[in-house]
Amino acid sequence: MDPSLENALAAHRAGRLEEAARLYRRIIEADGRNFPALHMLGFLEGQRGRYDEAVRLLGLALELNPAYPEALAHRAHALMAARRHHEALAAYDRLLARAPDHAEALYNRGVILSDWNRPAEALASFDRALAVAPDTAAIHYSRGVVLAAMNRQREALDSYDRALSLQPDLAMAAGNRAMAALNLCDWTRTAQIGGEIAALVARGIAVPPQVLLGYSADRRLQLQGGRNMIRALIPQRPAPLWNGERYGHDRIRLGYVSPDFRDHAVAQQIAPLIESHDRDRFEAIAFSLAPGDGSTMRARMERAFDQFHDVCALAPADIARQMRAAEIDIAIDLAGHTGGARPAIFAFRPAPVQVAWLGYPATTGADFMDYLIADRIVAPQEHQPDFAEKLVHLPHSFFPTDEGLVIGAPPTRAQAGLPDDGFIFCCFNTHWKITAALFDVWMRLLSAVPGSTLWLKQPDADARTNLERAAAARGVAPHRLVFAPDAPLETHLARHALADLFLDTLPYNAHATAAHALWAGLPVLTCRGEAFAGRVAASLLEAAGAPELVTQSLADYEGLALRLARKPDRLLAIREKLARRHAPLFDGERFRKALESAFAGMMETGRAGA
Repeated sequence: MDPSLENALAAHRAGRLEEAARLYRRIIEADGRNFPALHMLGFLEGQRGRYDEAVRLLGLALELNPAYPEALAHRAHALMAARRHHEALAAYDRLLARAPDHAEALYNRGVILSDWNRPAEALASFDRALAVAPDTAAIHYSRGVVLAAMNRQREALDSYDRALSLQPDLAMAAGNRAMAALNLCDWTRTAQIGGEIAALVARGIAVPPQVLLGYSADRRLQLQGGRNMIRALIPQRPAPLWNGERYGHDRIRLGYVSPDFRDHAVAQQIAPLIESHDRDRFEAIAFSLAPGDGSTMRARMERAFDQFHDVCALAPADIARQMRAAEIDIAIDLAGHTGGARPAIFAFRPAPVQVAWLGYPATTGADFMDYLIADRIVAPQEHQPDFAEKLVHLPHSFFPTDEGLVIGAPPTRAQAGLPDDGFIFCCFNTHWKITAALFDVWMRLLSAVPGSTLWLKQPDADARTNLERAAAARGVAPHRLVFAPDAPLETHLARHALADLFLDTLPYNAHATAAHALWAGLPVLTCRGEAFAGRVAASLLEAAGAPELVTQSLADYEGLALRLARKPDRLLAIREKLARRHAPLFDGERFRKALESAFAGMMETGRAGA
């Protein structure tokens, strides 16, 4: 071996990367076609996080030796790390054409396809990877993520179990397993897993914070969960991009950041707000963290904003730099710790004011978020110690609603699969919010109200089986549970007319689901919880002018539900009140002005140096 190359490799192996890079470059200066030096320098630059330079050097190396598997792999990995995913996928396919059993290439290819919401292809790639490397925990974990996305929750749970049997400290698998158990309504597993999740969070281990909200109303634990995840995502705080500069814009520039500018509840809730922002005072700019889905809502969002930037292919640092270049005054994170969120963007401090709102009903745990927009019910001032952000209270509810929602023609009971008569309790919440304690209450209500029915959103087959078995075990015939399939929103809103009373969930309430029910005129009965996620329906009911439907304990909730089921005249009066839509919840213009006033106040506070 060339002694100079041997010296460079020795320095590289010893971790003296600067020295190794210098020696590799000397070799290349003397011989620009030296494949080992080009290859190893490219690999080294990837190790140092200089991915674009790594791609360039490895490309030069592959021009000299196109079939060398290690160089193909290193270039594909650098492309993936640089978030140049289309090129990375092509690079992995090129590698697999040479080395069909390259487990890491198969795995990373699956990760890209999973991120692109192509779950069937991702699953096939993960299965091929497991055929080569069956004892790799990360592959089992990612396979579980894809199966969950395909609503194959039982298989997802099995994959997470397998991942954790191979690597017990794989916290993300533990968190996702907890979510899969909730999705299955497998309350034996959730009883076991809930304590495990709380213990992990208490030990400072990062698990998906949103999962915790389905298990616990402990605000302190939720704050700790958010902080754990922020530390895991951002182990070292980057230098801030904004350092006190004053922009002096004629209009306040609002930078909305979200993966949900698509056919999603968040987009549906904010679309009217964005369209109606006072353009004399505000400029609304979108930074989309997910690709378009071809929906009419995506097209509506793109039209609504003054500028719409699709930044899904960029790294958080690059998105933050783009926001700083746009001189955003107030950066608004609509995602928090939900799917597709990227809190790391805000760690770079791209804007003078940074705000959490709407998408995630808890504290982010991030000290670089200045404010959290709430109201006096979901997060009263006495809860401030449990939030990393300063609470900003809107006067009625923090929750925007769409006054333009269209309600279709109501179906008949027969068309909806409901019995011809009898009281209809309903809950159109996603089924993972249903807990064993709450289900006990619901079954006692069915037993106490002869001929009554519980109308639920259609879950997957395993969860439905579990719910029907749970009903039977509590002495209720399974046929008294009726499941509503997915339907277009106009149709879904219309079928609310067939229900008599919406029964809310705890510790995670109905949010958009409750707003939809109230818009459709259906009374929603809730129990005010201890934490933000369990207090949203109470906020909505207060703003809708129906505070009499807010209870303070599950015993009170059960008692009021029974009284309402036996007094249809009382429910009718509430329906008539909701149908008038005179309350603040249904006044989009009032909401817009309140929110814009809050934004203006944040700017004034910031300009005053506070």
